[in-house]
Amino acid sequence: MPFDDLQSYLRELEAHGELRRVTAPVSAELEVTEIANRTLRENGPALLFENVDGSAYPLAINIMASERRIELALGMHPEKLGEELAAFVERMSTPGLRELWNGRRTVRRLMAFRPRFPRRPPVHEVSETSPDLSGLPALKCWPGDAGRFLTLPLVVSRDPAGGAHNMGIYRMQLYDSRTAGMHIQIQRGGGFHYHEAEKQGQPLEMAIVLGGDPALILAAVMALPEGIDEAAFSGILRGRRTPMAHTKTLGLRVPANAEFVLEGVVPPGERRLEGPFGDHFGHYSEQAEFPVFHLQAMTHRRRPVFPAAVVGRPPQEDRYLGDASQQALIPLIRLMRREVRDLWAYYEAGFHNLLAVSVEPRYAREPIRTALGLLGEGQLSLTKVLVLVGPDVNPRDRGAVLKAIRSHFTPEEDFILVSQAPVDTLDFTGEGTHLGSKMIIDATPRGRPASANAVPLPKDLKAIVPHAIRWRLVGHTLLVVQVPGEGRAAVEAMVASPLLASVKIVAAVSGDVDIDSDVDLMWALFTRFDPGRDVAFTKTEMRGVIPTYRGVMGIDATWKETYPDVIEMSPDIVKKVDDRWSEYWT
Repeated sequence: MPFDDLQSYLRELEAHGELRRVTAPVSAELEVTEIANRTLRENGPALLFENVDGSAYPLAINIMASERRIELALGMHPEKLGEELAAFVERMSTPGLRELWNGRRTVRRLMAFRPRFPRRPPVHEVSETSPDLSGLPALKCWPGDAGRFLTLPLVVSRDPAGGAHNMGIYRMQLYDSRTAGMHIQIQRGGGFHYHEAEKQGQPLEMAIVLGGDPALILAAVMALPEGIDEAAFSGILRGRRTPMAHTKTLGLRVPANAEFVLEGVVPPGERRLEGPFGDHFGHYSEQAEFPVFHLQAMTHRRRPVFPAAVVGRPPQEDRYLGDASQQALIPLIRLMRREVRDLWAYYEAGFHNLLAVSVEPRYAREPIRTALGLLGEGQLSLTKVLVLVGPDVNPRDRGAVLKAIRSHFTPEEDFILVSQAPVDTLDFTGEGTHLGSKMIIDATPRGRPASANAVPLPKDLKAIVPHAIRWRLVGHTLLVVQVPGEGRAAVEAMVASPLLASVKIVAAVSGDVDIDSDVDLMWALFTRFDPGRDVAFTKTEMRGVIPTYRGVMGIDATWKETYPDVIEMSPDIVKKVDDRWSEYWT
């Protein structure tokens, strides 16, 4: 059965052994993060902290941090849902009574796009006379965070020009009892709305929804086309119309079954320093100027539950949310782009940093056209590295993608650098915020003979890189060398060495990376380099204005002095949780 609110979903999780109540007192500053992270890494249940210091509200976390919880939330596997919707759209290309009858279940699901408005919304049960953000059990997730943050807010806004509603998840730093930072990233609907409101010199109304049902959370995460109302789309995911309510002081509509709604405005021209914050690229996002939310009113249920999430060095809960989002949308992308067989963005790389796309080309260089098209589509436009593979390659299989690169990638024909491009707000590797570059690797067969020969390595790599600490050859394709300090010199030495001429790609990483862990290696490799600044080849030459690259491709993915710090929990909190671990489960 679909869930209309957060608490019914939590009860279902508990009934399936997927939720554990913690009655011991805990601190929202760091302690909850450490407990939640350990539980996630041990494949443990979602957690409901019933006694959070300084707050009257229980706190739920890790509520969608497993594939099982995602399927319970949707009632089916997310990819099955996407396939059902795509199959219906395809059948409707030649509509008739038989097609409508065969797709009647999907028709009912699509009809749920239209919200309903109950007379007595649960979220209006209590209206705070003196709204105060300080009573919420907002988390300080990591030691270097600037303060306490709302980490799972569903932010509702309306386009001042067209009137369309948007719901996205943007972290919010609590400054005091009535104001908070609004971290609206690039390519987000709320950001476009604020841009339009600021252009008109008007404040933007925003409603902060805390505690929606799982379909609402997934809809807010999904990279839907601009202009589609996520709250309405959640009805399709749920298979039942979304109950909505009108806000008390704003001209917005919000989920009627939310736990809390914070109503306020974001004035034009006002900025305040927000951050640092330990984000899902595994580093702190640096302090920067962002718009400011001013609280005007607060409503909530009589006994609400506060939702939270932790992001940081992968894996985290966002892995399951991001995977579910793309699993549901991939069938629809295949419908729009017939040459695409499958695609996959890797959570290990922070999703936006690595996208593999399997294509079946119908004419010469169509895969490049596909890559350029995807790099212009919504949030896919923030992709940093896009790898094209043939139709028989599973893009979700890291080993298969590496084999395709080893077999078919030739730099002089198959490498494209897109310089001076927009990048993710969280990307710290380029020349400035939102400024960086991208690269395309074409590893499709194109009728050429494969070149997947054995890769001989020298017995001692220190003959090439004297200060190398450790090294690993991954999939006979990628040679990773761990070095102290910055790795540019090591990369240049490796691409120039004839002893490594049979290796396709070499990379230098820092000493904090566990190179034996595929997850850790992908995280470090793809979050710590900018293609235009940190990639080198054995030889680069110009043919007119066309750059041509030859030989071995090298990547300097070491931590640089200009990069923000890596997220780590403070030792005293680790010890505190060690000492109290059994107490949490009593």
